[in-house]
Amino acid sequence: MYGENASANTERPLPVPDPGTLLADTSRGDRVGEFRGVAGPYWSLRPVGGGREWEVEPRYVRPALLMEQLRARTAWLNARSRGEVL
Repeated sequence: MYGENASANTERPLPVPDPGTLLADTSRGDRVGEFRGVAGPYWSLRPVGGGREWEVEPRYVRPALLMEQLRARTAWLNARSRGEVL
């Protein structure tokens, strides 16, 4: 189940990022998503390249590492090159 082994962001709270900023959701195994906006007390993220959005508490979000950003973008580009529906 999601969130069982999640670790909260113990650093100071992040300021609200610009739309499109890549963030890692620590409550979902460091899943990388693009920041879409604020929905009440939650932040909305969506997979790189599109897909179903999800909401997460800001305390479980951190900036995505460069390696994570590259991995997410490469996965999207590979899927697109195979003709998968994104």
